[in-house]
Amino acid sequence: MSNNKTACVTGTDRGIGLALTRSLLREGYTVYAGGIMESNAEIDQLAAQFPNQLHAFVLDVGSDESVNNAASFIQRKTSKLDILINNAAILGDTEKTVKDELDFDEIQRVYNVTALGAIRMSNALIEPIMDGGKLIVNISSEAGSIGNSGREAWFGYCMAKAALNMGSTIIHNQIRKKGGRVLILHPGWVKTFMSGTWNEAGTYTAEQAAANILKRIEEYKDTLREKPVYLEADTGKELPW
Repeated sequence: MSNNKTACVTGTDRGIGLALTRSLLREGYTVYAGGIMESNAEIDQLAAQFPNQLHAFVLDVGSDESVNNAASFIQRKTSKLDILINNAAILGDTEKTVKDELDFDEIQRVYNVTALGAIRMSNALIEPIMDGGKLIVNISSEAGSIGNSGREAWFGYCMAKAALNMGSTIIHNQIRKKGGRVLILHPGWVKTFMSGTWNEAGTYTAEQAAANILKRIEEYKDTLREKPVYLEADTGKELPW
């Protein structure tokens, strides 16, 4: 990673987003960190440790108003972004199958945040992105791979990640004309709070997952292909659409 660059990261309250923020700050990036929590002690500590380098703001990627306010905040402070990392997501129900009583309102909430959130952010910040490094990184999942689909539940999350992958290709098709690119990464199985409580069952800590993500960004930041690259962040293996 190079110094004197700017990045925006969403979903920075904890987990991968917080770990990415910390790592990018250590690499010398100026980081715009958006999280849904109005008060976050860990973000406050980072702000004290990296004065004038971390700019934190409240962000709900499921809200048009919140995203527009965030974009205005960022654009008052900088005219360019080198990287936009769309990390914010929610998981939703992972148990109910088509034979059960499905909560379609919840499925729509998951879709609104996990799929449309990244599209909202990309839309709101496309001008500073195109003036900067022209790289959008969407944190997706193997759960969004139709080619690898084997689950019988997870309707909201799987469908949202598949939709995110499609949205990523549409954005990539537009911005690659001027050298832009979208990189789609599956972070692996991460120890996380995404289910609402701490889940120790993951393979990676948030810090390990963030390190894998940043490794792939460094490898592919200058790679421009006709379609976005869709990878496992830990192995570097390409995933089927």
